[in-house]
Amino acid sequence: MPANAPPVTPVTPVRSAAAFSPWTVRGVLALDAVVTIGNGLAYLAFAGPLGSLFGVGLPTLLDLGLLLTCHGLVVGALAARRPPRPAVLAVVGINAGWVLLSPVALAARFAPTVSGTVWIPLQAAAVALFVVLQLAALRRSGARR
Repeated sequence: MPANAPPVTPVTPVRSAAAFSPWTVRGVLALDAVVTIGNGLAYLAFAGPLGSLFGVGLPTLLDLGLLLTCHGLVVGALAARRPPRPAVLAVVGINAGWVLLSPVALAARFAPTVSGTVWIPLQAAAVALFVVLQLAALRRSGARR
């Protein structure tokens, strides 16, 4: 190497796509964020038609859309870096609360159409799956630390 050549700097490896595998904490959080933001934006953009379809009022869907979009953004921000375990557990708790409150809302608050009666439990089941995946990913990541 010539004496006046610039020093060679090591190349920083590109972040591995494996970090966002659906089996990692970050991957499950990223998937949760995408689904939650998509759902929230759909509620915001199509509150009128979806409200009629599900039998849920326009203000309720707008509120849920805003809540879901904000929650999804926070979850996405956590997925963008190595999230602290307490933050992931908070996401798990919020998701579990959604799952538990969905049948309560279905029975006590809403007078849904047939579509709404099907959609609300399906959505709760999807969120329950995120709870299971997030807890499993936390357990796997804890075993490696």
